[in-house]
Amino acid sequence: MSLKTADRQALVALLVEAGVLRFGEFTLKSGRRSPYFFNLGALHGGAAIQRLGEAYAARIESAGLAYDVVFGPAYKGIPIAVATAEALARLGRDTAWAFNRKEVKEHGEGGAFVGGDVTGRVVLVDDVLTAGTAIREAVGLIRAAGGSIAGVVIALDRRELADDGATAVDTLAAELDAPVLSLLGLEDVIEYLDAASGGDNHQAELSARIREYRERYCAPGGGVRTL
Repeated sequence: MSLKTADRQALVALLVEAGVLRFGEFTLKSGRRSPYFFNLGALHGGAAIQRLGEAYAARIESAGLAYDVVFGPAYKGIPIAVATAEALARLGRDTAWAFNRKEVKEHGEGGAFVGGDVTGRVVLVDDVLTAGTAIREAVGLIRAAGGSIAGVVIALDRRELADDGATAVDTLAAELDAPVLSLLGLEDVIEYLDAASGGDNHQAELSARIREYRERYCAPGGGVRTL
């Protein structure tokens, strides 16, 4: 199963409409001034999260990952994991979902996790990868519980280069010895703006600014992620 170009463009349009993907001028934690900003926390409609879950499910299945549970790092990864597991069930793959607690619960059922068993093969789903702190914390907990990492899927791969010349995605993949995949690349965003411009100078300017940002800060090959 794969997402074709039209489906990727529909996903970008959904994220723009929901306010997840915004254009303007934003200062990132790195100090860089970016012409776009991505915040999946802005996606809170039922129909929208359902469509997002379907995209994650398609990416996981097309990659051929061998896994037992879909895991969402707290907090933004939680609804993604639930929506993905639900979408996988509609595809005939009834899979458990799970997430970590920010603080270990000492009473009641207790423990560091909520949901399914994480002692098997785990695929993590999250929004974007910046420093990767939340994912690395979750990986540590999962491995401590006896689980292994089958892969990681994020919504957007920025392909931004760090000071060491590597991207956050490539660094994490090497650390985990597991694939780190994405639904969309920056080229999908540029393609969306180009198609939406229709002679609109503002849209064309946004596309040009993102191209300039990509050339300055991003690794080559950070384009379309065919699902």
